[in-house]
Amino acid sequence: MIMKIEDEIKQSKFKSQHQKAAINILYTANWLQSKQQEFFKSLGITFQQFNILRILRGQHPKSISATEIKSRMIDRNSDVSRLLDRLAAKKLIEKKTCPIDKRAADIFITEEGLRLLERTNDLKDEAAILLTPEEAEKLSELLDKCRG
Repeated sequence: MIMKIEDEIKQSKFKSQHQKAAINILYTANWLQSKQQEFFKSLGITFQQFNILRILRGQHPKSISATEIKSRMIDRNSDVSRLLDRLAAKKLIEKKTCPIDKRAADIFITEEGLRLLERTNDLKDEAAILLTPEEAEKLSELLDKCRG
């Protein structure tokens, strides 16, 4: 059963359809984030750590700098240094001193990190349950337009 945003937040009046859409986007984003948090907690990582691991998997076997990781993250407000330290402590990444700039570090994903990402394939794609591929594509286009 589809729950309308009006029912979810118990508000029947909006200033405009634009306001209603914006509220619906924010509400849905928080809903998705909550579902993901439950899943990642079972793996012992956070969404931000997962995001870093996915970025590193995309670079694998090459390294990447912390600055470049931050520029690619979904949540760019994250404290990347702290997140990297936690991932290194869990042996999911490896940090090596950059040979060109001793102040910087080259970041690599470990085999253990790659294995953990394989386990995330079980993450339910919530949108796939409710949307057709065509609807998902249209939604993505509309969200891109909102940011455009």
